[in-house]
Amino acid sequence: MTLRQTLLLNDTAYETTLTRKYALRKPYAPKDPGRVAAIIPGLILEVLVKPGDQVRRGQSLLVLEAMKMQNHLAAPLDGTVLEVVPMPGDTVAKGQLLVVLRRDPDTV
Repeated sequence: MTLRQTLLLNDTAYETTLTRKYALRKPYAPKDPGRVAAIIPGLILEVLVKPGDQVRRGQSLLVLEAMKMQNHLAAPLDGTVLEVVPMPGDTVAKGQLLVVLRRDPDTV
């Protein structure tokens, strides 16, 4: 299955062919901002929040040590901590889920 389209841009026609692979691709879905994941592999030095805590956007949730640097992972939104996955001393992989937040209903 191929889908051909013609795009007109500044009085110039461009022919495109959309392949079967393109047509069957998974649609883009933005990541859930309430799920905080490790940005790089490292060691959890300190967990600064616990389930039930209210957090503000930008507030440090935990400290991740990687490549001899301490990285403070911040809350991406105002909300409530639902779950904290790692404990201090845990080693985490890039992309591993660390904290789950629920957005406060009165914030946008």
